[in-house]
Amino acid sequence: MVRLIRLLAAFACLLLGGIVGALNTRPVVLDLGFAALHTSLGLAVLVALLVGVLVGGLLIAVSVVAPLRRRLRRAEAAMRPSGAVTKD
Repeated sequence: MVRLIRLLAAFACLLLGGIVGALNTRPVVLDLGFAALHTSLGLAVLVALLVGVLVGGLLIAVSVVAPLRRRLRRAEAAMRPSGAVTKD
């Protein structure tokens, strides 16, 4: 059931991305200072959204997930007897 929901969500995102790309065909120039990129407005918007999602996910992983994993490892180490051999 979860696989189906993920598949439908991925399909919906692809469909919305295609619609945004098709409706925003006006050419734009992105001047980065050292280079100028010529692209369509739709592609520029989609790339900006993708970069935002990736940077946001990375920030969440660094600020929340990594400290929680460290705390979990410490708690698991504290629960083990000092002479116990682990399977890891």
